[in-house]
Amino acid sequence: MKRIARLRRDTGMATAEYAVGILAAVAFAGLLLKVVTSAKVQSALTGLVERALG
Repeated sequence: MKRIARLRRDTGMATAEYAVGILAAVAFAGLLLKVVTSAKVQSALTGLVERALG
């Protein structure tokens, strides 16, 4: 009986769950890249760096 319980234990993610997790991470990275490469954000980051160095 203990062996069956051990085999049925759900530890970790299955392959499909890994795939969904990876897709979500890639989608988030794409969205973040889109935001960071926008003109407004680049301008703000440039200004921040210039103030920090100057």
